[in-house]
Amino acid sequence: MTNLGGPCGPAAAGLELAVVIPAYNEGSRIGPTLRRALAFLAAQSLAAEVVVVDDGSLDDTAAVVGRHQGGPVPVRLISYRPNRGKGHAIRTGTMAASARLVLHLDADYSVGLDELPKLYRAVADGADIAIGSRAVRGACLLQRQMRWREWAGRGFGWLQRAVLGLPYHDTQCGFKLFTADAAARLFPQQRLDGVVYDGEILYLARRARLRVAEVPIVWRHDPDSRLRYGWAAAVAVWRDLWRVRRLHRHDPEPAARRSPAI
Repeated sequence: MTNLGGPCGPAAAGLELAVVIPAYNEGSRIGPTLRRALAFLAAQSLAAEVVVVDDGSLDDTAAVVGRHQGGPVPVRLISYRPNRGKGHAIRTGTMAASARLVLHLDADYSVGLDELPKLYRAVADGADIAIGSRAVRGACLLQRQMRWREWAGRGFGWLQRAVLGLPYHDTQCGFKLFTADAAARLFPQQRLDGVVYDGEILYLARRARLRVAEVPIVWRHDPDSRLRYGWAAAVAVWRDLWRVRRLHRHDPEPAARRSPAI
């Protein structure tokens, strides 16, 4: 496996990487994901931990996570009830992390940790945030979504660009790497608990003039996707996008420069 090294220097002073995994009723998927993630991390020469946020699951998610604790890579479990939403889970896990870099990883492992070196290189080159993208040159979709899901995703991207002024091609891929400084600046301000949290964080990043690199990744669609589409979901997304602008209307103006795709 690739030796990741460390864009922020040696990890002697503490953890180099925290992998935050939000989980809601993921008892059937979190086990395989943890096995793959922990095997990858154990093979790397960096100090890392995994933080699983059990977002009010009603199944055995917490029990499955517990069976993966006690190994060479620490696994922390944060549980609460009731279910609050993916944005709340991501915020909770990120703010609980104490590493130099924080990675967000979806419970379905649609992007494997073998893609992490690409994000590491972007941070080493000066990015504050590196986001995995399925929509820039060099990305590889090993298994595509159904056509209507792809159209829905493009529509969502268009809405975010129109309402929030985001230049990124793919904000929804759940594979993002933050420096500790960027995470500490952004997540205390993040308010939304639902799926628009990605757009909110990237909106705040532009307002803070942080550098965001959009990085092509290899992605495999999981047919057991938990995202729901339909008019009700579309209306909720539209409402939350405008909430982002209202909640942060007093923030400084966004940076004029466009963050590069690499």
